[in-house]
Amino acid sequence: MRQLPICLALAAALGGCAEQTRLPSGADTGPRPTLVEPVKTLVPTFHIAPAKPWAAGEAPTAAAGLQVQALATGLDHPRWLHVLPNGDVLVAETNAPPRPDDGKGLKAWVAGKIMARAGATTPSANRITLLRDADGDGRAEVRDTFLDGLNSPFGMALVGDRFYVANTDAVLEFAYAPGQTRLAGPGRKLTDLPAGTRNHHWTKSLIASPDGSRLYATVGSNSNVAENGIEAEEGRAAIWEIDRATGRKRLFATGLRNPNGMAWLPAPGAGAPVLWTVVNERDELGSDLVPDYLTAVRDGGFYGWPYSWYGSHVDSRVHPPRPDLVAKALVPDYALGAHVAPLGLAAAGASKLPTALAGSTAGGVFVGLHGSWNRKPLSGYKVVYVGFADGRPQGPPIDVLTGFVGPEGEARGRPVAVAIDARGALLVADDVGNTVWRVAPR
Repeated sequence: MRQLPICLALAAALGGCAEQTRLPSGADTGPRPTLVEPVKTLVPTFHIAPAKPWAAGEAPTAAAGLQVQALATGLDHPRWLHVLPNGDVLVAETNAPPRPDDGKGLKAWVAGKIMARAGATTPSANRITLLRDADGDGRAEVRDTFLDGLNSPFGMALVGDRFYVANTDAVLEFAYAPGQTRLAGPGRKLTDLPAGTRNHHWTKSLIASPDGSRLYATVGSNSNVAENGIEAEEGRAAIWEIDRATGRKRLFATGLRNPNGMAWLPAPGAGAPVLWTVVNERDELGSDLVPDYLTAVRDGGFYGWPYSWYGSHVDSRVHPPRPDLVAKALVPDYALGAHVAPLGLAAAGASKLPTALAGSTAGGVFVGLHGSWNRKPLSGYKVVYVGFADGRPQGPPIDVLTGFVGPEGEARGRPVAVAIDARGALLVADDVGNTVWRVAPR
């Protein structure tokens, strides 16, 4: 392997060698995770799997009772998925936009070099590609450019004859007719989203309300823990509710450092469906903190960031403190593990996969764990299933798709979006392997 620059090697030595997890496996997951004291190091722990994409014929490993095959290969950094009613699969081929004011200074330079080794800095294709498996063999024989000329697109939603895409800086609306393989025109801007020249967490996920009248968009924070000032976080670390008819929006929930995938799940009894999301929590508190999480999203709820983590655990790095906000910070529903980087979230719905997974229960969710950089040993780099009971997540996460990290610690792939296709199989976007995988019962 090529030698790292001296500065990079020094960072690894100071921050990545001595500090490592102290918890037994699985202790940082579930409804009641073990929470330890923060660990402070001179330089943050940098430990990442260098990108080395799959060779021909290689694939991740599906859990017993399941099988995996490539729906499509040779994509350009596929990050997000949306399945249309006719079964067509849309893939956002995308990456970060130019961010001239993000990542300045020596520490950021080191982090950037390491992220480049992880395959996270390729130019954005700014394209949504349509895949169609017309003969039902699990492989897409049709591949068309559905939309291009976008600005780091990510989330997508379809309501009736209107298709929506969340660029990094705005939600756009397009006319759509069933069966279309390409959309025409530049689209109409429905509303702006927080972005700018720093735009630290650039991905914007999108979901429609069950009745189609509203859209919900995620916006990640502009920093780790507001180190650039709280003014730089205006409208960020939040989920926005957007009126689809007018484009007017309001903050629906705040204090969510970097929310990504969203899903509607049934409430216990006959209640209205509940919005759930997965959140990437803060870094640089040690390998065991802070657990990333899955949580129900309350209207008006505050989830702690940046002032506290996992409820009322105060982050002493943030100044000035806000004890008033800490006092009302909500505790997340379910820990997915420290630094696993959850991005994709899909309700199992009518999928047949849960019944093929040993020890699982129906009515749960699939989560794509993109993988760690601030933890030793590595965590994430897989897709898991979380079962629900009485409307709440229960039990440990169950591995669905693994094997993304090779025998020498290299990342052959990294899972991002997850979605359920028209026949109940699980689709997984792999942005290092440049593949969309399809997982189905044997």
